[in-house]
Amino acid sequence: MNTELMEALDILEKEKEISKETLFEAIENSLLTACRNHFGKADNVHVEIDRETCDFLVYAEKEVVESAEDVEDNCLQIALDAARELSAKAKVGDMLHVEIKSREFGRIATQNAKNVILQKIREEERSAIYNQYYEKEKDVVTGVVQRYIGRNISINLGKADAMLTESEMVKGEVFRPTERIKVYILEVKNTPKGPRINVSRTHPELVKRLFESEVTEIKDGTVEIRSIAREAGSRTKIAVWSNNPNVDAVGACVGMNGARVNAIVEELRGEKIDIVNWDENPGLLIQNALSPAKIVAVFADPDEKTAKVVVPDYQLSLAIGKEGQNARLAARLTGYKIDIKSETQAKDAPGFRYEDYLDEEEYGEEGYAESEGYSGDGEYPADGGYQEDSGYPENDEYPENGEYPEEGAEGGYAEADEPDGYAGSDEG
Repeated sequence: MNTELMEALDILEKEKEISKETLFEAIENSLLTACRNHFGKADNVHVEIDRETCDFLVYAEKEVVESAEDVEDNCLQIALDAARELSAKAKVGDMLHVEIKSREFGRIATQNAKNVILQKIREEERSAIYNQYYEKEKDVVTGVVQRYIGRNISINLGKADAMLTESEMVKGEVFRPTERIKVYILEVKNTPKGPRINVSRTHPELVKRLFESEVTEIKDGTVEIRSIAREAGSRTKIAVWSNNPNVDAVGACVGMNGARVNAIVEELRGEKIDIVNWDENPGLLIQNALSPAKIVAVFADPDEKTAKVVVPDYQLSLAIGKEGQNARLAARLTGYKIDIKSETQAKDAPGFRYEDYLDEEEYGEEGYAESEGYSGDGEYPADGGYQEDSGYPENDEYPENGEYPEEGAEGGYAEADEPDGYAGSDEG
């Protein structure tokens, strides 16, 4: 039993994840290569390796001829006298197996055989790494920052290095060597130099995969992420739906005291995340997507994929968001082109009649959504118009500094830079 070879194969199989059968084939090919270099040909050479004991035998099939004078090729023929020394039953015309001693190979033949084995090991190692990370494509993995290569970052994923390009980095994020970060595997390519892995920190699927790993209900399918819109480094909106009426989709994603969502926010370096309920009614979905702004009414056209939204005058800036971000993300989340107007702007618009907007026969259940806090007479009841968590005090006055105060669970919102009369539409 060849114990040394057996131990070497066990170590290679464990560390490199290369099957023993592949290694046996590499050894067989290397011995054939050595014979070809030593004898000039190896067409009649055979290698047999016992998979259990690792004992191997190399032999050549030679034809027995009458005498040494009849031998035309020493590699293919053997004289009867020499054959009788190996087998007493040998006779002219027989095919005799003549053992080849591998120890007799020259230095060059041995070196070539070694190179064949090493090349096979390298190829199989690359193939194993490629297959391992190809299975993780479109998934999130944890890597260690190694170094900056120009404006790109090399990240070690364990058995392979990945490249985080400048276009896939979040603006403003700075990483230090040895820092551990989570990245989304965009693509795995097999190249002659090994697998090339491209990763991202800006892809919306990164947030989705983080929620799947953090929220048990999403992992087991109880809660689904129906849509996601992201502006990397700033804000993400996700719409969730529960397949179990007893499970609150938003609550499951937020977690106890915000533990689940806060873990994801921390991984994303403080990126704000809005979690809203998905609704098959586009009007209600758009109303949820524009959260935290309060909506008077939504009028959606499912065929044209457009929607008109009416908000209270004091909520216009909040609905649009800073630099139009809130409306822009809501448009991406819902797939609708959203036009936001304040009540005053809507009523002053040509041909506008508010009572027509309330005609359910025209809008039906598919495109109409009215805010619960609106009384229909232009005034808001004390218990429905204002909420403390929306950033307004109970006395209905704006803060002195002109900004909305930050809110821990839902994030802080700053007043948009647009003038009070702004009524532009933000498209997705």
